[in-house]
Amino acid sequence: MVTSVEAVAAHAGVSVSTVSRALRAVPGVSAATRKRVQNAADQLGYSASPAASRLATGRTMTVGIVVPVLAKWFFGKVIGAATQTLREAGFDVLLYELATAAQRGRFFGTIPLHGRTDGVIILALQPSPEELESLAAQGQTVALLGAQAEGIGSVSVDDFEAGRAAVRHLLNLGHERIAFIGIREEEDSNLGGVPPLQRLLGYRDALAEAGQGLNDSWEQFDENSVGGGAAAMSRLLVAEQAPTAAFVASDEMAFGVLKVLRQAGLDVPRDFSVLGFDNHELCDVVGLTSMDHGVAEQGHDVARLLLDIMQGGSTAVLARPGRLVVRESTAPPRDLRATTRGPGSPPSAGQPGNL
Repeated sequence: MVTSVEAVAAHAGVSVSTVSRALRAVPGVSAATRKRVQNAADQLGYSASPAASRLATGRTMTVGIVVPVLAKWFFGKVIGAATQTLREAGFDVLLYELATAAQRGRFFGTIPLHGRTDGVIILALQPSPEELESLAAQGQTVALLGAQAEGIGSVSVDDFEAGRAAVRHLLNLGHERIAFIGIREEEDSNLGGVPPLQRLLGYRDALAEAGQGLNDSWEQFDENSVGGGAAAMSRLLVAEQAPTAAFVASDEMAFGVLKVLRQAGLDVPRDFSVLGFDNHELCDVVGLTSMDHGVAEQGHDVARLLLDIMQGGSTAVLARPGRLVVRESTAPPRDLRATTRGPGSPPSAGQPGNL
């Protein structure tokens, strides 16, 4: 026997409209009433029809997530967390990958979201005013992650302070020749999203604060991949004066750095220190010191922000801090350790071997 919404209302002692609002998580229903209605629905085996709910509200109960590339650990973690939060709120998710400028142009040049989604989350792509106008014309509520725009809710990382903290860690260990390996903006591609320029500026600021000059040959940029990190590190190894440490703008690139150092017969951290960014799950496996910025938490944050705006909340701008996670890939430079230990002293306890 199919239970009706009227039966649930009678069982819970509320009106039919209250049952509808409570089961759809619409604001204006107290937590106690919402719980009573849900208990009544559970006891009677009532399940609201998604199609009926959408017809009644005029909403699709679907959110679009726009991403530069799906096959990246960072975006996968963010999408997974955002999807979990959205589905808990009763929303379905549509994914849109814009890996090239041509795909991006087609997406914003047409009306793919009208009548299909209620809102859209844009990950690591800086939308232009024209692109935002296109979404607004389609009735879309927008939230950004990794980018900012006036009047648009956003979640981002304080990349400048995180970059400063990373380089200060290396400076405090005694390194004076510190390189930066950054993400290059690829022409005609959205593959890496918005290159985190503020990490580079934080690197430079920390060096200036320590009274150290900049060396252009120690700033290397490549694609955001293991291969890109490997290529950048290979160039650093043949620099006129080689650095003793590197701050790398992504862990994926840092894995490539570790690979090249190992192939060159260099020990990490005895001969060279490496510090990454993202706190990738594999950092524990390879012992990589990294800046953590709550990747999954960013996904939850941006989904909650979009839901709040869709329910009439304000367009907040949230900035997450970075947190240094120290592992085995950073240590004082070789000459400084030799000075502090003295000649003939054994390596410190826990000294890692070649990576």
